[in-house]
Amino acid sequence: MTETREKIAAGLERAFAAHGFAEPSVDDLRDSAGVSLRTLYKYMPSRGDMVIAALEHRHQRYLSHVLDGLPGDPQAARSTLIDRVAEWMRHEAAHGCLFHSAVAADPGNPALRALLERHKQEVADRAGVLTQLAGQQVALLLILEGLTQSWPLYGDQAVTAAKGLISMLATENP
Repeated sequence: MTETREKIAAGLERAFAAHGFAEPSVDDLRDSAGVSLRTLYKYMPSRGDMVIAALEHRHQRYLSHVLDGLPGDPQAARSTLIDRVAEWMRHEAAHGCLFHSAVAADPGNPALRALLERHKQEVADRAGVLTQLAGQQVALLLILEGLTQSWPLYGDQAVTAAKGLISMLATENP
């Protein structure tokens, strides 16, 4: 991704995370991206392209924040994984998953649904390997998604519950 495209995608991600997918006007998106309207459309010719670019940017940031550099010890990796998801929620996604929000805003869009599925699958697959819970990706994803969706209501209580659930999953599937 070129530096300009990356800058635009980052700005668009911030705008959609703050205002949702319906509210920001093209002028708002241009301002968030910090480029001219001509440059915005040069790199992303449609609003749909803007949404996809923002979500792709979000995907890479999430994977890096949550999964990169987890401890080598599986138990420590599990705890750190949950802590990092909680930190992400505190600072980046206090209202829930941006990928689910995008699909909810445009449920008939196959590209958005495919991106949501790819994002969740990559998170589950990488987390499964890094926590030594490979083969338990669905259960692991259910725990992570439960934390993400319950965070706005329960905050740290959700973190404690997720840590308990991931420990039980590890115990049941050594």
